[in-house]
Amino acid sequence: MDDKSQQSAAAEWCMNSTHDLIVLSLVDETTSFVPIYNICLGIFHFVHFNKLHSTTEEQHSTVMPVRICFIGSLYQWMIIFLCLCLTGVSNIGWLSVAHLSSMTQFSTSVCRTIMGLNKRQIRLCRQNTEHMNSVKMGALMSIVECQFQFRNRRWNCTSNDENHYFGRVLQAGTREAAFVHAVTSAGVAHMITHDCSSGKLEKCGCDLSMNGMHDQGFQWAGCSDNVRYGTAFSRQFVDASEKRKQKSLERVQMNLHNNEAGRKAIERHMKVQCKCHGVSGSCEMKTCWRVMPSFREVGYILKDKFDGATEVVPRRVNSRLMLAPAHSQFKPHTVEDLVYLHESPDYCNPNNVTGTLGTFGRVCNKTSKAIDGCGLLCCGRGYVTRFEKRSERCHCKFHWCCYVKCKECIKTVEVNTCL
Repeated sequence: MDDKSQQSAAAEWCMNSTHDLIVLSLVDETTSFVPIYNICLGIFHFVHFNKLHSTTEEQHSTVMPVRICFIGSLYQWMIIFLCLCLTGVSNIGWLSVAHLSSMTQFSTSVCRTIMGLNKRQIRLCRQNTEHMNSVKMGALMSIVECQFQFRNRRWNCTSNDENHYFGRVLQAGTREAAFVHAVTSAGVAHMITHDCSSGKLEKCGCDLSMNGMHDQGFQWAGCSDNVRYGTAFSRQFVDASEKRKQKSLERVQMNLHNNEAGRKAIERHMKVQCKCHGVSGSCEMKTCWRVMPSFREVGYILKDKFDGATEVVPRRVNSRLMLAPAHSQFKPHTVEDLVYLHESPDYCNPNNVTGTLGTFGRVCNKTSKAIDGCGLLCCGRGYVTRFEKRSERCHCKFHWCCYVKCKECIKTVEVNTCL
């Protein structure tokens, strides 16, 4: 067998191997297998920003077995990475539920197969299988909301890595990571609360603590949203992904703080809706109940918090590590504020390390001076203008009864895209 055939066979063996971690070395036409756990583990740490995606005790539930092959001589030693067989999970591993098919029926056995869940989350999944579709829909809702809120910014919640929602930007401790943690935590809390009120979940229902007469003269009635239950489940499930062994203590504190800030964006903005009762709508009696803000409103609230986020640094206070404002002239952050540890990159160019796409080809507004304007969005590289013809309905008329008839018009539209 020639060298090329040997290397091909070796590569195929590596990809099909079930060994946890092994190096295949072909030297002088002989094949030897050398366990180099410590060396490869160091490389693995380096590639993933010195952060393992899962602890050893949770590896069976979060990643596939790691297999590294070293084929050939030291020539192009980086080939060792080509056979790194790892199922991609983001820093927020539980977001993998958003990948699941709409046909997925959650069960105790399915819970064990969901990549990205740690042992505690698997246990919560098995104990609350009917909640998991709400978790999935909350994850999807938060992803869509992130993309809406950042649609005109350099980083627009997309990634060149289909295995990682939001890319590896979450590993950097930036404002963007703060927003993602907040909006995903809020997404789970919002959807669980919504499904409680809708009667979709057996373990929860309306908030029955809102009863009796209010001091403003109305009667608590109807179905108040049980936001207490929704936020409690989000706190249990989402916060379980923050493991001290996986991240530095300050990163854990940052993520937990932002998770809670996302939930507070719902709790602190609950509304009261009322209905009048009486003859001819005279409002002799008024009944009211509490409802959540829409998730679009939550998104706007968190986007404002993103714009005013506080940079923090870890400080020892009475032997306890806490996050304090990095600049003394800024007031301390509250539980509703977002916090971040590191300044964001400019996101101008594609970056395979962070998984960001850059702004080449993005549509910009040439008349705007804001971040969506061609000057800022294109990072000073300039833009190109083209004209597109688009078909749209026009000259619509209502005809009795009952339809609307429109003509089709061709409109020329100016489109500017970043160079």
